[in-house]
Amino acid sequence: MGGLSIWHWIIVGGVVFVLFGGKFKISDVMGDVAKGIKAFKKGMAEDDDAAKVDDAVPPRALEADKADRKQV
Repeated sequence: MGGLSIWHWIIVGGVVFVLFGGKFKISDVMGDVAKGIKAFKKGMAEDDDAAKVDDAVPPRALEADKADRKQV
């Protein structure tokens, strides 16, 4: 029971690979995370802008539009 199991070696290997190996360098991973957060914030801001445009339509214009539809 004192030895390391296969799961311990897999975790140690994964940490070593992330720190020192291949494309999975910490700086690359953190840069991708930052890009994702920026894209998410931009998307949320665009949704807010679209909601403001929808709220900008005066209620009387909507009522006139409904009346025009009823006449047809």
